[in-house]
Amino acid sequence: MSPQSLGGTAERRKRSEAEDIEESERRNRSEDAGEPTRGTPPSKERRRDTEPLEGTMAEMPSSMTVSPKLERIAKLAKQAPEMAFTSLSHHIDIDWLREAYRRTRKDGAVGVDGQSASEYAANLEGNLQSLLDRAKSDTYRAPPVRRVHIPKGDGSQTRPIGIPTFEDKVLQRAVAMALEAVYEQDFMNCSYGFRPGRSAHQALSALREEAMRMGGGWILEVDIRKFFDTLDHVRLREMLRRRVRDGVLLRLIGKWLNAGVLEAGELSHPEGGTPQGGVISPLLANIYLHEVLDVWFEQVVKPRLRGGAYLVRYADDFVILFSYGDDARRVLRVLPERFGKYGLTLHPEKTRLVEFRRPDRRRMPGEGSADGPGTFDLLGFTHLWALSRRRVWVVKQRTASDRLSRALKSVAEWCRRNRHLAVSQQWKALNAKLRGHFGYFGLEGNSQRLASFRDALIRTWREWLNRRSQKARMTWGRMGLLMKRYPLLPARVRSPSPA
Repeated sequence: MSPQSLGGTAERRKRSEAEDIEESERRNRSEDAGEPTRGTPPSKERRRDTEPLEGTMAEMPSSMTVSPKLERIAKLAKQAPEMAFTSLSHHIDIDWLREAYRRTRKDGAVGVDGQSASEYAANLEGNLQSLLDRAKSDTYRAPPVRRVHIPKGDGSQTRPIGIPTFEDKVLQRAVAMALEAVYEQDFMNCSYGFRPGRSAHQALSALREEAMRMGGGWILEVDIRKFFDTLDHVRLREMLRRRVRDGVLLRLIGKWLNAGVLEAGELSHPEGGTPQGGVISPLLANIYLHEVLDVWFEQVVKPRLRGGAYLVRYADDFVILFSYGDDARRVLRVLPERFGKYGLTLHPEKTRLVEFRRPDRRRMPGEGSADGPGTFDLLGFTHLWALSRRRVWVVKQRTASDRLSRALKSVAEWCRRNRHLAVSQQWKALNAKLRGHFGYFGLEGNSQRLASFRDALIRTWREWLNRRSQKARMTWGRMGLLMKRYPLLPARVRSPSPA
């Protein structure tokens, strides 16, 4: 075999692995097939991989002992908002780790040790006891995360994803459970990302309702440049110590922050950031932005504004709706300085001010353009004003063009790679993709984009069925007969989520 052939084979294997990882990790990202938070109810067709939080979970022996502990921590945190906890780690025992294991996804990609969840479960009790002993005795060594890159936006760029080992995920989950009980009492209503009982759909619903109540206004659409890569470790530790002074937990978090990244066989130790993909990373991100943005906006910014303002944040994605353009411009001027104080920068091209007033609202002299309201994107949806069937102005949320394009590229690549599978197997997989897409993007008013996705998927499927062999000819007539035998799910709109 020629060197060129070997190189091509290696490249295809590498690309295939990245695609498999993307398929696994996308289940945790709001812009694709579903909602990452544990608070989202499962659809009738699909069960979630993790269980709900305490209080609504099926009562397992471990959860029955852990839930009262979490409730006591949460109650104390709520009663004493200024208190720093010094002994949270003593709650983490073998039952706590069993519960953390139960809540950890079992189908994720493997880390640097190559150990799968099933392999870890082969000696579960022994592994959990060993993990507990090492965590409590400060002998646990956090392994580096394995970094891969998956497509971002329209697919022209990539996003780095850090994949911890399975054991590391279990311990991160155990620590996150303790911290979450504390910080859920502090977090504000404007924050929706990766929180129990909250979801991207609720964030979208809240923003839509507030925009319609205010008659629109001015939208400040903000993009934080490489947030998960530039989060300041020193600042984060300072924030954590205000609420948590437990040495065991703080040392574990420090080990994760300094564990390093393994990419293409090379180990590096970034000075800042927290790997996007780690179990505890979303919680640390929320803690960071709670102080940088949420508290500052509520306590410092809003009292100084002339009109109303409304913040919606999902992890590091956020927009702010203002009643008046001058308020929006003032905040836009100070926002880079505020974020710069904490080592963060705003993307100059993606951070922008959008006039989003209801079209029938009377224009104030000297404000806005004659072109009417603009549009903005949040969580994979483009927001725009449109007339309803009753001829009333409403805010509609449609699948963003780059998300639709990326979803279709993913389908085309899957069909190419799996065109030789049995038609029944392809049909099941494509229905699963439709179910996931409709589950997330199936908002009221988005039926046209849902139908477009389904139609394009059918065209793509037919195209690759045609390429199964030189003799294969899948005419539209034959495709119609095949669709009767293997019907694809119709485009469907999900029930609206309460804000």
